Amino acid sequence: MLDYTNCNISKISAHQVGNKTNEQELHLSNNPLDHSNDILKTLLLQYFLKPFAQPEFFSFTFSDEDVDLNPMYHFASAIFESADTFHDQSIDIAKQLYKLSVHPQIKSGDLFVVLFSDVVLEDELVSMIGIFKSENRHPFLKLDAESGDFFLNYDDGISIDQLDKGCLIFNKEKELGYRVCIVDKANKSEAQFWKNDFLQLRPCSDDYHYTKDFLSLTKDYVTHQLAEDFEVSKTDKIDLLNRTVEYFKTNDAFDKKDFEQEVLQNEEVIESFQSYDAGYRADHNMELSDQFDISDQAVKKEAKGFKSVLKLDKNFHVYIHGDRKLIEQGREDDGRKFYKIYYEEES
Repeated sequence: MLDYTNCNISKISAHQVGNKTNEQELHLSNNPLDHSNDILKTLLLQYFLKPFAQPEFFSFTFSDEDVDLNPMYHFASAIFESADTFHDQSIDIAKQLYKLSVHPQIKSGDLFVVLFSDVVLEDELVSMIGIFKSENRHPFLKLDAESGDFFLNYDDGISIDQLDKGCLIFNKEKELGYRVCIVDKANKSEAQFWKNDFLQLRPCSDDYHYTKDFLSLTKDYVTHQLAEDFEVSKTDKIDLLNRTVEYFKTNDAFDKKDFEQEVLQNEEVIESFQSYDAGYRADHNMELSDQFDISDQAVKKEAKGFKSVLKLDKNFHVYIHGDRKLIEQGREDDGRKFYKIYYEEES
């Protein structure tokens, strides 16, 4: 559980980070921002925290698994150990981001570093560091009235409804690289910069990622491997994908052996799946448990990618959601293919 209800901003610093390759500069502030205005504080909390309502958790890592060598882990640890170093560490964070902003497609922007207090994570009260980058400014109009005369002005600024990039670092599980969650509205050319280059994150070994990863593994097996090992129709594939999603939606806990018997059913298919599973984990360097509590949040997100549509030429799309036995495939004497669908009620 993650609860921001009583969350408060303790400190906030802002800097402007350009792109080194595009000869844009780094502008560092001398002091933290004044955030004493209550209305401003409310707007800032909305801007910073609203995108993280149901976050996916990561942790800091480094190329040789020595998390102490990750600069962002080092800066965060210094702030958690002594809030007096906050502004100096925010400058180091801005310098690190500027140092890495060398791809020509990386946008310049306003960088906010924030120290939050009184955040509830899994029933524990913790402090939290936020790092947010605003890359897009939006025009707005302002109508002023003076002594019966009206004046229309314009300016540009930051929209509090659109956070471009952000991360939250929770003061929890330091020895494992902290708990971290991210937001990134990047374009494809810099899609991995914020997560992989700047923050250097890896997925947490938790129920969310176990659920997400096993659904992805099964989807890849059905989509790419099943037809190579067995003669199966598209409806068979869709039926297997539907049974997979149904298993995760109707069970609170996952057990791999139980899943194989209930969903895959055929012993030869189970053997094929197990072989694919072992190779998939090795290729993706994935630590995946065979037993875990199913994350409803992960199921809801991943299930959208499980397609249950049977496309027939350009004339028909058949959505298959239920019993595979109610649809039959055949061929007429003249060579035309057909599907026969059984139903009880028309809606």
